[in-house]
Amino acid sequence: MTTERITDDLNRLVSLLPAELQASLASPESRDQLLEVVLDLGRVPEARYSGGSTPLGSSTITRADLQAMVERLGQFGSDNRAGIERTLHRISAIRNRRGEVVGLTCRVGRAVFGTVAMVRDLLDSGESLLLMGRPGVGKTTALREIARVLSDDLGKRVVVIDTSNEIAGDGDIPHPAIGRARRMQVARPELQHHVMIEAVENHMPEVIVIDEIGTELEARAARTIAERGVTLVATAHGNALSNLIKNPTLCDLIGGIESVTLGDDEARRRRSQKTVLERAAEPTFSMAVEIHSRSCWAVYREVGRAVDTLLRGHVPSPEERKMASDGRVLRVEPQVSPSPLRRPFLAPVPLPDPVDPNPHQPVEMRAAPSALKEAQAPSTLLQVLCCGLSEQRLDEAVRRHDWAVQAVDDLVQADVVLSVRQGLGRQPELRRQARDAGVPILVIKSDTLPQVERALERLLMRRDHGVSDRDSADSGDQSDASAALEECRRAVEQVVVPQGRPVELLPRNDDVRQMQAELVTRYRLRSDVYGTSGQRRLRVFPP
Repeated sequence: MTTERITDDLNRLVSLLPAELQASLASPESRDQLLEVVLDLGRVPEARYSGGSTPLGSSTITRADLQAMVERLGQFGSDNRAGIERTLHRISAIRNRRGEVVGLTCRVGRAVFGTVAMVRDLLDSGESLLLMGRPGVGKTTALREIARVLSDDLGKRVVVIDTSNEIAGDGDIPHPAIGRARRMQVARPELQHHVMIEAVENHMPEVIVIDEIGTELEARAARTIAERGVTLVATAHGNALSNLIKNPTLCDLIGGIESVTLGDDEARRRRSQKTVLERAAEPTFSMAVEIHSRSCWAVYREVGRAVDTLLRGHVPSPEERKMASDGRVLRVEPQVSPSPLRRPFLAPVPLPDPVDPNPHQPVEMRAAPSALKEAQAPSTLLQVLCCGLSEQRLDEAVRRHDWAVQAVDDLVQADVVLSVRQGLGRQPELRRQARDAGVPILVIKSDTLPQVERALERLLMRRDHGVSDRDSADSGDQSDASAALEECRRAVEQVVVPQGRPVELLPRNDDVRQMQAELVTRYRLRSDVYGTSGQRRLRVFPP
């Protein structure tokens, strides 16, 4: 449970306003939730709140009123912004063609202690974090509090790049709201990317905090900083992750987007055009937060995966977090949400999602005619005989996921043979022995860690869920058909629909394949037959 505490030094801002406006803002009710005061020449001034605006008095603003405020404020910067020393308030000017001030926007700056509870666990990870949201939703306020927690509570070396003195306030002494974090001011907004690089080269920060990344040069500087091992916490122009994908200037923050031309077979398999959009690189920010309101945030823990989902035309499912009235953070875990092409009647079953550089590449599952053995109990080790691939790769995958898998050297001890595509071609005797012994063979595309991980995951899933195909000599045609339909159902509900990946089923005879194809049609999915005689099998495609 956390308690919010708000400080704003509002009296110092109100004291700069004309006397009539000070009287209108004297009551606590008029100051509560005040966002800004707007003064335009020849118009009645107004106070703006999150729910609307209220006129202040009945008199219009004169040039003398504006000039008196400008004189009390001092010099405006090149970005037409000024501040009040040791406060977080910001005054922005509107000028006419002659450079004269004809309007002022007096923005109330607040230090809100406690908002960081929404993402406190993310700060411990040491990964870069990007905040997004509409103007006025509280991005800068959250950024200020994050800088304080990182520097004071976590003991990090934090440098704040304060372009318009909006994070740490006006003047040379930073506002206490950023804690022990150091602040670097920027002479002109267009030089922000230079100051970002200077901070890394001169001051050895562990974390750099930046407000409003808005240009391509700043996006490139952010990537350079991240590649040097410095953690970034920043805000960006955009309401949501999808906005950054469409923004050619800032899309590099989430990995960049490039156009890729597919081959005829790949385009046909994906049922897409030959030219598609894909993510070009790893995101600069591995985590992102959409701030919908002060008390409702959406968290993307894996930006790369979310971007890939959006590019495939699906809707990612972020973790929603809400701040309760008593200060507790309520979390709603992400759910697998159907894309516009999916059918809502099919309930997906969540599965572990291993790292995969090509999620559309199907796992090719082949077996000897006697197919898979009866599944063992989940508590026993899965004995795997490697053919054409390194046992070290297998051991690495097992250690990484703590799987109950063991490599063996003898086919008699093996539950399954794991082979690369060309491996069995070099060892035809092993293939014949496996067929005679009824040991299934799993063929993968290449000897890479992601391919091995996916293969082992599928084998364990089949064993733990009891997906098996009895030898036809033992169980007969009816048992084989039942096992084939069960294999098809689990493939659809556990892989094809929730993960959007195609799956190849085990080789079957014509009658059983026809039954599998009819089952796939009931799910409103598409399938096709692949393989040569004796190894013809069904491939099921995602929606």
